[in-house]
Amino acid sequence: MADIVFVTGGTGFTGGYLCRHLVKRGYKVRALARATSNTTLLESLGAEIVYGDLSDPDSYRHNLKGVKTVYHIAALYRSESVPRKLFWEVNLEGTRNLLEAAAAAGVDRFVHCSTVGVQGEIKNPPATEDYPYNPGDVYQESKMEGEKLALRFFREQGLAGVVVRPVGIYGPGDKRFLKLFRYINNGKFRMFGSGQVLYHLTFVEDLVEGIILAGEKEQAVGQIYTLGGEEYVTLNELVEMIAEALGVEKPEGHLPLWPLWVAGVVCEAICRPLRIEPPIYRRRIDFFIKDRAFDISKAKKELGYQPKVDLKTGLKITADWYRQQGWLD
Repeated sequence: MADIVFVTGGTGFTGGYLCRHLVKRGYKVRALARATSNTTLLESLGAEIVYGDLSDPDSYRHNLKGVKTVYHIAALYRSESVPRKLFWEVNLEGTRNLLEAAAAAGVDRFVHCSTVGVQGEIKNPPATEDYPYNPGDVYQESKMEGEKLALRFFREQGLAGVVVRPVGIYGPGDKRFLKLFRYINNGKFRMFGSGQVLYHLTFVEDLVEGIILAGEKEQAVGQIYTLGGEEYVTLNELVEMIAEALGVEKPEGHLPLWPLWVAGVVCEAICRPLRIEPPIYRRRIDFFIKDRAFDISKAKKELGYQPKVDLKTGLKITADWYRQQGWLD
């Protein structure tokens, strides 16, 4: 009989790919989904859909019976238009609810998906898993607390658990990097600052293979693993590679950072009281000024994690998919 796994966030980008790969490997997938979520993919995979919410453990508690591994992917991602407390309710308290329910149900393994964002800006790249916590916004702060909670729970409650920290996830289906691709494609992208900061990406299919390994390898229990691509590049190089993938001229020229920062301050001051997503905000400027590069050697050595899609190939696959969807206009 196939092992049963329980996935949160299965209707999202990363969680959807994870469910696909789990089914391919012969697992029976149960996926937690809100009643308003699009479950078309899960249905096509033959996954068992559990309608519920992390804030209401009674809505899924009984569905953890007989589960071998929980993959906790769901999170409230960055948004400037929601109350700050919601990040803590989802990313911390939602994680607490799931941990307690999993332990009570006798789940064998719990894989908690965190983020390298808990380490914030990397001063001496590349960073290992031991680099100190240094979150830079409310999302990263709430994810840090969720990660700390999970690690503490694993130690104190005896639940066999693993923390994985994905690095910059991209690939077909992603919308996070769509705006960057679109601006480069349309000739509207402008480089602010030197462009010499380091950037690290992970092709989504490589990532989910690493997440599954964290759920399978015995030596992973109690550990933290950074899951990233094989290479990191400067922002200048990344932009040039995206332009090549799109078949357009690379953007030229650099603009000073301070006008963008001032615009971010003004937009935040106007939009936040109205619960409107600001078109520009200071956190977005981090893209141009903060190094994000990570050492994945621990995952490679202990999990057998091995990214298969190089950055150039992954960017081309993603660019072609965006074009097929008509999203680059």
